[in-house]
Amino acid sequence: MNLPAPGARSMPLMVQLSQLRHRWGFALLLLMGCVTLTLLVFAPLYTLLSKSVENKAGEFVGLANFAQYLGSSAFESAFFNSLWVASLSTVLVVLLAFAAAWALTRTRLALTGLIRGILIVPILAPSLLSAISLVYLFGNQGLLKSWLFGADIYGPIGVVLGSVFWTFPHALMIILTSMENADGRHYEAAASLKASPLRIFWTVTVPGARYGLISAAFVVFTLVITDFGVPKVIGGQFNVLATDIYKQVVGQQQFEMGAVVSVLLLVPALLAFAADRYVQRKQIASFTAQSVPYRPQVNKLRDAVSVLLLLPTVLFILAILGTAVYASFVTFWPYNLDLSLKNYQFDLMDGGGWGAYFNSIQMALGVMALGTVLVFFNAWLMERTPQPSVVKGLFQLLAMLPLAVPGLVLGLSYIFFFNNPNNPLGVIYGSLFILILCTVAHFYAVSHLTAVTAIKQLDREFEAVGESLKASRWRVLFTVTVPLCLPAILDVALYLFVNAMTTVSAVVFLYGHESQLASVAVLNMDEAGDTAAAAAMAVLITATCAAAKLLQGVLRFCLDRKTKVWRQGRV
Repeated sequence: MNLPAPGARSMPLMVQLSQLRHRWGFALLLLMGCVTLTLLVFAPLYTLLSKSVENKAGEFVGLANFAQYLGSSAFESAFFNSLWVASLSTVLVVLLAFAAAWALTRTRLALTGLIRGILIVPILAPSLLSAISLVYLFGNQGLLKSWLFGADIYGPIGVVLGSVFWTFPHALMIILTSMENADGRHYEAAASLKASPLRIFWTVTVPGARYGLISAAFVVFTLVITDFGVPKVIGGQFNVLATDIYKQVVGQQQFEMGAVVSVLLLVPALLAFAADRYVQRKQIASFTAQSVPYRPQVNKLRDAVSVLLLLPTVLFILAILGTAVYASFVTFWPYNLDLSLKNYQFDLMDGGGWGAYFNSIQMALGVMALGTVLVFFNAWLMERTPQPSVVKGLFQLLAMLPLAVPGLVLGLSYIFFFNNPNNPLGVIYGSLFILILCTVAHFYAVSHLTAVTAIKQLDREFEAVGESLKASRWRVLFTVTVPLCLPAILDVALYLFVNAMTTVSAVVFLYGHESQLASVAVLNMDEAGDTAAAAAMAVLITATCAAAKLLQGVLRFCLDRKTKVWRQGRV
């Protein structure tokens, strides 16, 4: 009787144990990611909800705070003002963005790259910039005050115009994405059936972009109804929910009522998010392997119409940006229009001086570094390592939660969570680090979606080949996955840097004496009456973000050239 050699059966068992150890190791890492997001998002929000049902002494009072606020006259005006301003802004932005996207994708205009660049510029500026420019254009001493025919810019008109400016690029990018991958066969079939251009537009173009239009509408509505900067600067006595939170917390020190308004502001944002998720689940692929890319034919009349559609939006954006730049160099508006650098002497103004700007640079770089690593590593763990379905589902839920949480709400929740004497993490309160954590949490969801999309585009055969060559997943990560995903990593890094430089609502409650930020300095200088200096700081923030975008473009160009041979399949 032949007995197996010692160790013959133990090898498979050792392999199984090794695989099990690695599997649980990866699951533990993703579970740590869940714990991190719980501390950064869920736990602060839970603390906020708890605060809304307590009185100043911390005693549970149920829904008494809600009843008090809902019964006040302030709620009715703030709620309906927020609702109709957000709705009107959404309609205007979606119409303008759709017209611009149609002109850029369905015509043969020249200089489309330059036009796209101009249309996207507002995303590099803080939302406060548009409000300040509107004051210089249509305010009491504005250049174009007569154009309003006696109407007042300090109110709903200013809020809508300012909101349209800074939310336009968000809608444009969503709609452009939905319209660029059009199937040319649909247009060829419509033309062969002798359909008129107008009929083709309503039966082919609009249905093909419907999901992009719906998503853009929900995104814009959420951004406007939760925005704090524009109504704070140019809203005047026009009260909205976002500014009411600021008044309750900063003006009246009623933190429990601020929590109540935050919860109420969270409701429309959550509803819009849920509706958008529901609509996107119904979306199907419109561009398949058999599709033919659409190439517009020469049509001078159509191109002329597209110019007329684009011209008002381009001029509006250039007017807002140009006014801010010009006002930042004017010595004393409107009495001394000589150009000087007086308004850039921030150390002589209220708001934190040049230190606030350099704090913003440090904070943005910290957000970019920490956020990019955290986002991409967690996305890789979720998509490219064996994970229990429960852990994976939990992480996906926590990663998407920030998408439905307004920045003002998240910032206030951080006060309640990190400023609690019983919280050992409270040592970071008031520091630059808490601003970094809050900003990473605020913009985590979009970055996560970008990273997941990039990783999903890679064939899983890379891991299989790595295993056959006895290369660990870690080696495949650093030698294959990261290099191939570098374009997406650069996009995530730029997205986090720009938003960290321009955000106001998420950090307005959290900065300390030594951690003031440039975006908040714009708000403080405007409140102190230094409007020109506020414009100068807003222009400086925009220029910094533009420089970051330019640097990212150069890196992308170099990266594309380096990988051109591989991507085109040449040897």
